[in-house]
Amino acid sequence: MKFISWNVNGIRAAVKKGAMDFFDGCGADFICLQETKATADIVKGFDWGVGKTVIAHEAVKKGYSGTAIIATKEPESVAYGIGIEQHDQEGRVITAEYADFYLVTVYTPNSQNELKRLDYRQEWDRDFLAYVKGLEAKKPVIFCGDLNVAHTEDDLANPKTNRKNAGFTDEERADFDTILEAGFVDTFREFTQGKGHYSWWSYRAGARARNVGWRIDYFMISESLRPQLKAARILPDIMGSDHCPVEMTLG
Repeated sequence: MKFISWNVNGIRAAVKKGAMDFFDGCGADFICLQETKATADIVKGFDWGVGKTVIAHEAVKKGYSGTAIIATKEPESVAYGIGIEQHDQEGRVITAEYADFYLVTVYTPNSQNELKRLDYRQEWDRDFLAYVKGLEAKKPVIFCGDLNVAHTEDDLANPKTNRKNAGFTDEERADFDTILEAGFVDTFREFTQGKGHYSWWSYRAGARARNVGWRIDYFMISESLRPQLKAARILPDIMGSDHCPVEMTLG
């Protein structure tokens, strides 16, 4: 089974830039999107192909956040949000239940300039981890998306100058440590080590061309799924957003 996750930074803009060609040709069984910036009806209105199930979630605030799952197989059940009202206003989480796993697409809140949302972000991190661990009590979990954190100094080009910036604070990195300690596996690092592997680049100063980026998009899996993990990679050549897609294959 092939899985794709992509923060499209606006599904309509990404499609105008050719993203649908990628979706049509990627051969994925499951496509998870973040930051669609569109209503569920708009997401479902695109031509995803015959037989696809399209699940979309939108923020209360129009044109903000939003997530989606496009799948070749209809899920047994679907849940929106994590069941906590203060977290569930921005369309950040969809959970699709299948026979052998839960698939969760998540767009983690950014701590923002001057870290004005860091306290909320840490609350989110705790509550989201509790949510996926609750799911895991029933069956294995795959969660993927823009987690808005570069875990280690190898996960961004300029760690020293970003030490106290959103996405690379000690607090956010420690929260990611907690995810790993809770038993979830960072699938990309099962196959690839070292610097230079990024999934987001600023639009400024030709950062993408120079590969001055951050790895903030992940596929995380329950430890019990590790034997089925066949591949995980980043697709930096795919354009259409300031993020690129990430891919995982389970056998």
